[in-house]
Amino acid sequence: MLRDLGWNKKHEKAFAPFKKEGWIPARLIRDNKITYGALTGDFDEHEVIMSGKVYHDAESDAELPAVGDWVALDVTDDDVVIRARLPRQTCFSRKAPGKTNEEQVMAANVDVVVVVTDPGSDFNPRRMERYFTLISLSKAKPVILVNKSDLYTKEESEAVRDEIKELNPDSDVHITSAVEEDGLESLDAYFKKGVTVTLIGSSGVGKSSIVNHILGDEYQWVDDINERTGKGRHTTTARELVVLPDGGILIDNPGIREVHMWTDEGTLRDRFADISEIARDCKFHDCKHGSDSGCAVRAALETGKLSPERFEGFLKLDDEIATLLAGRKKRQMNIERRSKRAIHAKSKKRLRDEDDDHPGLNRKR
Repeated sequence: MLRDLGWNKKHEKAFAPFKKEGWIPARLIRDNKITYGALTGDFDEHEVIMSGKVYHDAESDAELPAVGDWVALDVTDDDVVIRARLPRQTCFSRKAPGKTNEEQVMAANVDVVVVVTDPGSDFNPRRMERYFTLISLSKAKPVILVNKSDLYTKEESEAVRDEIKELNPDSDVHITSAVEEDGLESLDAYFKKGVTVTLIGSSGVGKSSIVNHILGDEYQWVDDINERTGKGRHTTTARELVVLPDGGILIDNPGIREVHMWTDEGTLRDRFADISEIARDCKFHDCKHGSDSGCAVRAALETGKLSPERFEGFLKLDDEIATLLAGRKKRQMNIERRSKRAIHAKSKKRLRDEDDDHPGLNRKR
C-alpha cells in the first residue's frame, strides 16, 4: 500500500492533477544516474526515466528527482516515465562538496535523521553542531547513535552522550555497539509504518553494520575490523531506500567526509539561540563582538559563560552561510539574465516569422 511507503493526505492532494492524466504515484528508491528505481503502491519496482520537461523545468540539480521523492509515473508499453515530481514535505540537504554553491539532496521526505558517531576520534562537537543545523532546517527529528561503545569505557561513551545532549536537548542520544548488537533495539521505536528514517555519518563508524542489523540480514558486505583502529571499511556507495518488512522505511547514505552547510540565517540563529540571547545585552545593536565597548558576548567569553570553541564554530558557520547566500544570489541573477535573453530572442524570432508570412508589412523596429 502507498501508506506503507510514506504516502499521506498532503501527497494525495498534490497528486490530484496528475491522477486526471492517468499517471500513477511512486516513490524513488534508487538513483542510477541515467535511470531511477521506483516503487509503486503494489510494491512493484520499475526502472524509470525522467521526461525532458522535468529535466528542463528544474533550475538546479537539487530540483531534479532524488531518492525519497514522490513522482507521477506515465506507464506505457515501452517506457515508464517520470512526468512530475511532487513537492517535498521535508528535505535533508547539504551544500554539494567542492567550490559549487549547489544544494545536494541527501534524503527527500524524511521524518527522522540518525547520525552515527563514536566516542573517539570521529566525535567533534563543532561537526555535530553542523549536523544539528542541517537537521533543523529539514524539519526532521534528530537521533544520535554513539556507536562502538565496546571499544571505549562506559564513562567515555556517557561523556560524549551528555555533551551531545547539551548541544541539542531535543535530540535522542543512544549508546550502541553494532558489533555486540548492544543498544540497537533503541532504533525500533523510530521504524514505524510510513515513517522514513535516513542514516548518515562518517566512514568507519559502523553504519553499515547498523544497517545490516536493521535489515536483519547481510544486506551489505562489511570488511573485517582493524584490531588497532577499530575501524571497518564503509561499503555504502549510493543512496538507497528500503521498505522494512515489519514497517518503516530506511534511506542509507554513503559516508560523509565534510558536513557542508546548506541552510539559512534564521535556522543558524535558532541553533545558536544561547549566543543570540547573550548578544541582546550588547550596548550597541550592531555590535561586532570584537573591540566594541559594552559587548556582552565578549564578557561572556571572559567569564566562561560562553565557550570560545562554540562561539568560533558559530562565526565559521555564519561566514559560510553568508558566502553561500551571496553565491546563490549571484546564481539567481544569472538565471534571470538568461531568461530575459531567451524571452528577447523568442520575441525577435516571432517578429521575423511574421515578416516572412506577411512580406508586404513594414514594421518599425
